[in-house]
Amino acid sequence: MTQRPEVAPDETAWGKSRGLDPKLPAYPLVRHLLDAAAVVLFLWDHYLSDNQRLAIAEGFDVPHALDRARALTALCAGLHDIGKLSAFQFCDARGRGGLSDSLAADPGRIGVERAGHDIAGMEAAPAVLEALGFGATADAAIERIAEVIGGHHGRFHRFDSQRACPSRQSHLGGATWARQREAHAAAVLDALDDPSPPTKFGAPAAVLVTGVVILADWLVSQEGFLRRRQRQLDPSLRRHFETSLKDAGALVREAGLMPVDLERKGFAEAYGISGEPNPLQRSIAEGLAPLCDGAGHGVRRAGIMLVTAAPGDGKSEAALETERVLSRVFGTRGFAFLLPTMATSDQMHGRIARILARQDGTEAGLTLTHSMAWLSSAYADEDLKAGEPVLVCEGEGDAVPADRKAAGDLAAMRPSSWLFGAKRPLLAQYTVGTVDQALMAVLPVRHNALRLLALSGKTVIVDEAHAYDPYMQVLLGRLLNWLGRYGVPVILLSATLPASVGDKLIKEYLRGAGHKLSELKDRCFKAPYPGWLYVDACDGRSRQIAPSDQKAQAEERRMRLQVQIEPVVHHAEGGRLGRLSVIDRLLEPVLTDEGGCALVVCNTVAQAQETYRHLKGRLGGGGLTLSEHREGNGDLQLLHARFPGDVRERLTRAVTSGMGRGGPRPQRRIVVATQVVEQSLDLDADVVISDLAPLALLLQRAGRCWRHETWWVRHGYPGGRERPTWAAATGPRLVVLDPIAGQGGVPAQWGDVYAEALLMETSSTLHERGTGAICIPEDVQGLVEKVHGDRGSRFDWSLPDTAAAWVAHVGRTSAQQGIGALLAVPRVGHVTGLRQLHHLEGKEDEWEASTRLGADSVRLLCVYAHPDGTVTLDAEGRRPLPETAAGGRMELSDVRAIMGRTIPVNTEWFSGERERHQPPKDWAEHTMLADLVVVYLPVRDYEAQAVTVGGRHLLLDEELGLVRS
Repeated sequence: MTQRPEVAPDETAWGKSRGLDPKLPAYPLVRHLLDAAAVVLFLWDHYLSDNQRLAIAEGFDVPHALDRARALTALCAGLHDIGKLSAFQFCDARGRGGLSDSLAADPGRIGVERAGHDIAGMEAAPAVLEALGFGATADAAIERIAEVIGGHHGRFHRFDSQRACPSRQSHLGGATWARQREAHAAAVLDALDDPSPPTKFGAPAAVLVTGVVILADWLVSQEGFLRRRQRQLDPSLRRHFETSLKDAGALVREAGLMPVDLERKGFAEAYGISGEPNPLQRSIAEGLAPLCDGAGHGVRRAGIMLVTAAPGDGKSEAALETERVLSRVFGTRGFAFLLPTMATSDQMHGRIARILARQDGTEAGLTLTHSMAWLSSAYADEDLKAGEPVLVCEGEGDAVPADRKAAGDLAAMRPSSWLFGAKRPLLAQYTVGTVDQALMAVLPVRHNALRLLALSGKTVIVDEAHAYDPYMQVLLGRLLNWLGRYGVPVILLSATLPASVGDKLIKEYLRGAGHKLSELKDRCFKAPYPGWLYVDACDGRSRQIAPSDQKAQAEERRMRLQVQIEPVVHHAEGGRLGRLSVIDRLLEPVLTDEGGCALVVCNTVAQAQETYRHLKGRLGGGGLTLSEHREGNGDLQLLHARFPGDVRERLTRAVTSGMGRGGPRPQRRIVVATQVVEQSLDLDADVVISDLAPLALLLQRAGRCWRHETWWVRHGYPGGRERPTWAAATGPRLVVLDPIAGQGGVPAQWGDVYAEALLMETSSTLHERGTGAICIPEDVQGLVEKVHGDRGSRFDWSLPDTAAAWVAHVGRTSAQQGIGALLAVPRVGHVTGLRQLHHLEGKEDEWEASTRLGADSVRLLCVYAHPDGTVTLDAEGRRPLPETAAGGRMELSDVRAIMGRTIPVNTEWFSGERERHQPPKDWAEHTMLADLVVVYLPVRDYEAQAVTVGGRHLLLDEELGLVRS
């Protein structure tokens, strides 16, 4: 039994005031603390997963006493705002005026020092807990509770034991204030039935507890909830707490956080696919479950799975089958499906929505999670409505208040408006988004603890694991390290992952799970190709696909890919070796009456635009129908990243629908694109023509060639349109336009798009193979290893150009890895104080820490200035530039219209010229619009004119996108 103060909580000490009924007293602090504790109890029972509860209980050193861990977690929430019994009480006129005489008469040295109430709470907590009888326990556990209290606004602070001494806390108020802090804490302890003090509180568990506290605080700080409670205050604190317990379910449910159990369906019904699963998918359903059911000899601890297969082999469905098994065995709730780009995330979000809807998951929360997700057409303007404001003192509110509705399955799956608030989408049971949103969890940014909470209760699926540079691989490894400690099932998917990279990622996960580096260094975790490798977090043992299943998968999807090397020259005097001349020759069969579908992949936007312009002339000269660009259909399509967002989404949808599995397949289609088509986009071309790229990426591009042939042979071609005769004669074919063979080097206009060393190695490898076909999948891993694998130094004194390129590549790789190691939070086993999660000054806000090196970009808005002085979003002058209303507000539909017209571009384009391209003055205070770069394109004779920026011409062309020349 803990000690109790002689005074009762003074309810004139307020916890919430702003936004509440001014005719009533401010909301008492003790009530807010009890509300938060009550909601944590409900979250523990209904929101946290089995592995999260176990991780927290182990952190408190009570793995077999989950109820005690539950109460201690609620205690942390019940103390989170204890620091408001300080100078905070004087920051609001109404609250200050309502303070009791006893508090007002004993201010101590309040006002001498300025500190937020989070820091005040961290400094006060040890003395409060010691006064209540917690002093007999380990000091380290009490200090950890104090760190959690100090971190409840998303940023951890350094704990100073000297400032935590009661004799040095007069700046928090006099003795009356100290007694009230004890009284408030005692009220929370009484409500929680006086949990015994912890003897231990590990840092990893404390991070999760902080996430739970933040979540509970946000839920009970909603304006509507507070106004209801403000009008119905029960005189009894015990009855108030009981009411809070009853209300907690509705709060969590209305926020869209209540987990929903799916009605698991069979493979074909769940994924909307005719036929049976392929051998890879079947082997997971049949072979993985028995392994996991016996994992850990009764200890429920998950593992990490690596799935490898060629593009188009159904890895996404394989991942979801794996998730079925792992979530059932290890008790996770939902999944996070992480992808490399916003475009691939948008497409996957639609697929997942349909999959969940087929399994009666329409009540489950599903969010699209990336920086521009709220612009997606999955959400419609007419159903937008403001979410309930969250009244927390750091100013946290709904950055994008919305309840967004879409048609069909997307409408059924739309999440609660609460989940659209800032930093909340990852908290949904199911989330699809860019990997960047997860990597923020291991960068020293505000609320990284909340992100770790959100991820640690799910199965985490990382698609295209090969697509990340060395810097991002370090961050991904660090994330896996933390997820390993929390027992999170992880699934990595890749078509072209070097074995050394996969090995490192698996070992990072196992180190987090507690395996020593000395035990792992002599082991090698190599996944079969195609197939899967599962490594158990408890014993570190690996299991893999049965050889018979691997063989069956290889036979079912075997393809002999003809690789044709075409030497090209990029300068104007290239003659017959000129790049465009070669492309003309290669596309000649498509331009015949028989037609066909071709994909031309360019390494830069400028070359894609040049190629499109050239082919448009050819098509026009041949009397063929030109593409109607606005509709995104026709004989010729262009797709790259420098279209306005709304245009790019429309074009992506048109490209994938025309050349996807279901068709309708056009008679003739040439798609000119950049790297945006390499990953996760469902395209099937009769021939793929590509600029030289690192071999792994060439194989990704080749994955768009004859992608659905096996399916169509079994189930019929879309509309009965078979491959054209010329394509059937050659089979699947990848044509590589090789400037190293044609002109002896990498074109200057490619810049640093790819490492010169990798391009040289790829060119050499392809020429060594000669005219022989690549057998997919058998040859894939060997080719990837030859160019991208970890096989020691490739420095050769006899080849100075090659040696120089190799040294530059190694140096760049080492630098990226070093920056990643510097910026990322420490490995989970190295954290001794929570302040280490915010170890870099000035990196606490998300926009100050990047998940991608070289990704310094701004969003460019091109608007049109007409002769009569009007400014519009379109060259025709039909869409006036929206203006803000009184108070700087703007309709969300107008904000979406503006942001939908923006384009991400390199910040350096506007170096020294940002002042010339500021947004309108009335946008200056708007969260989304204030940082835009705005370029005014003059309109003359009904046509937009280019402007000069940084010595280069900029023009937003309707067909070509943003042109920089």
